[in-house]
Amino acid sequence: MTPDPAVVLDGLSFPESTRWHDGRLWLCDWAARTILAVAPDGEAEPIARVESFPFSIDWLPDGRLLVVSAADRAVLSVDADGTLSRWADLSGLGPFPPGNEIVIDALGRIYVNGGGFDPRAGGAPAPGTIALVSEGAARTVADGIAFGNGMAITPDGATLIVAESHACRLSAFDIDPDGGLSGRRVWAALGEDPPDGICIDAERAVWYADVPHGHCVRVAEGGEVLQRVTADRGCFACMLGGPQRSSLYIAARQWHGMAALERGAGSGRLLVCEVEVPGAGYPAA
Repeated sequence: MTPDPAVVLDGLSFPESTRWHDGRLWLCDWAARTILAVAPDGEAEPIARVESFPFSIDWLPDGRLLVVSAADRAVLSVDADGTLSRWADLSGLGPFPPGNEIVIDALGRIYVNGGGFDPRAGGAPAPGTIALVSEGAARTVADGIAFGNGMAITPDGATLIVAESHACRLSAFDIDPDGGLSGRRVWAALGEDPPDGICIDAERAVWYADVPHGHCVRVAEGGEVLQRVTADRGCFACMLGGPQRSSLYIAARQWHGMAALERGAGSGRLLVCEVEVPGAGYPAA
């Protein structure tokens, strides 16, 4: 039985895009426009300020930190002093280019999803895309994504899994030699659960965070529920980290809908609990 999660850090504005890197849990506090690196004891270091909502992070194999910034319609690089530089332009991918989530594999292939419409402006829902990004360039490799959220790549680098929140499913693609995506299929139908952030473990099961139901669920390919962790507020992202990658970190926050974002200000928490199967694949530790 999974224990109740413990609080690592409290008082966050809107924690999202959790990553484990270099011995710390990194996250994007969207409302505070800040990237934070959090030690296991809860000590938080501000790394950079990103004037965007949303934004998310991942690392190239050479150690450079990249940020996908919806406001900039770009992928930015982060210098050691927190300075941001434009690394790749996404504006040519349409009026609502992808800018929600990023994942990078061992070969340095960069995938960014999102787009289709602006939910903060009250736009009608429309399908989004996944783009393959390289320095200075980007191209669409999948479309028809029903509000793309978390993404993860299997340890062998062969499969990309994306959370489609508006379709309550995880979808999978084969990754082609040139980085393109093909062979689209439903990896797991999730009933009434709209998945947000996701991560993969060593048994190729996926953990997904669910905002309206306030839980994180471990699910096998095909949809069998293997484990569940419940929180007292919406779960926006999850990541397996810690020395053995067996600590499930959860970004959680009170949620009152897109039209009432300020009502949850200060209710953001980074939670953690121990699980048996360690993390694997990408985003990498």
